Amino acid sequence: MVSALDRSRVLALRMATQRLSSAPLATAADVVELLTCVQSQERDHAFYSLAMRSRRSTYAAVRREHDAGAFLRTHILRPTWHFVRPQDLRWILELTSPRVLAGMAGRHRQLGLDEPGLVDTVIGQTAELLRGRHYRTRAEIGTELTRLGSPVGPGERLGHLLLVAELRGVICSGPMQGPHHTYALVDEVVAPTPTRDRAEALVELARRFFTGHGPATVKDFTRWSSLTATDTRTALAELGDDLEQVEVEGQAHWYDPEAVPRRSPAAPTAYLFPTYDEVVLTYPTVGFPAAPDHPYAVRPDPFWAMVLSDGENVGLWKRTVAAGSVEVDVRLAPSLPRARRTSVRVAAQRLAAFLERDLAYAENKGTPPPWRG
Repeated sequence: MVSALDRSRVLALRMATQRLSSAPLATAADVVELLTCVQSQERDHAFYSLAMRSRRSTYAAVRREHDAGAFLRTHILRPTWHFVRPQDLRWILELTSPRVLAGMAGRHRQLGLDEPGLVDTVIGQTAELLRGRHYRTRAEIGTELTRLGSPVGPGERLGHLLLVAELRGVICSGPMQGPHHTYALVDEVVAPTPTRDRAEALVELARRFFTGHGPATVKDFTRWSSLTATDTRTALAELGDDLEQVEVEGQAHWYDPEAVPRRSPAAPTAYLFPTYDEVVLTYPTVGFPAAPDHPYAVRPDPFWAMVLSDGENVGLWKRTVAAGSVEVDVRLAPSLPRARRTSVRVAAQRLAAFLERDLAYAENKGTPPPWRG
């Protein structure tokens, strides 16, 4: 018999599973392993997502792990950036990239990249530029391709070709160069790993997702993985009793109850989540409830992210980093009591400590102005 859980219980389970309200994991790479792939198109915000779940409490500590290759930043699962452990890169790409790449034909035509052999030629030239661990930024690759007389130089077409090269498993991230992302050859920075057949890989990816993100639905997994609902149901049938099925507001969810740690008595009561944090982005079906007087932005804005207090979405925040300080601007529901406002300020202080900067805190009133960058 399938048991029922209410929304608050499901949200509490997710927070514990993702190590936000339970004991943190030792390293940032451990967090990436737990979540399998962590969306990271806003890299520095995503570094904070890893710190929130681990004992790597500063930006510098998380960056050291990244630059040492403990986890990679690359396009995987969907045509956007994710963190992934090196040992998981190849088999996940082999499983998920064919479907993603098949959907790019129209974009190739739009960018004038549909000439036979053009994509392969430029990706081959890029690989040669990186050979020998010559880590290069996108700008440096564009400059070198122009010098070589390549048909593709700096610009949007190059960015798209680098994405394709990542999805094919040719290139991935190298160590950061100042604030800039660099590229490396996968075969030079990722050790060989055993191959998996498609059925085995599908079951393993589903197991990892529902263990690290559960309770979650079929729709949650298909959004995250880019795989089909049919594939997902096949994997769930194969997993059988390894996962528990529960009903949440009429929706079937799956998770591994044995993988849920205990809530820590030291767990925060408020969080400033980055826009693309896995606990915010992953669940289009059942997410955090919003305060009735939530000060929503006029339109979706990636620079204003969720403020969570006692399991409730109570407002929006953004940060502006300067040399010695970080300004954190929050907009909170007017009904939020003083004690909960104080816990939000404490969450802002944690962010400042992560960045090793003084906090300039502003609790402004009203709806955030649209970003005009």
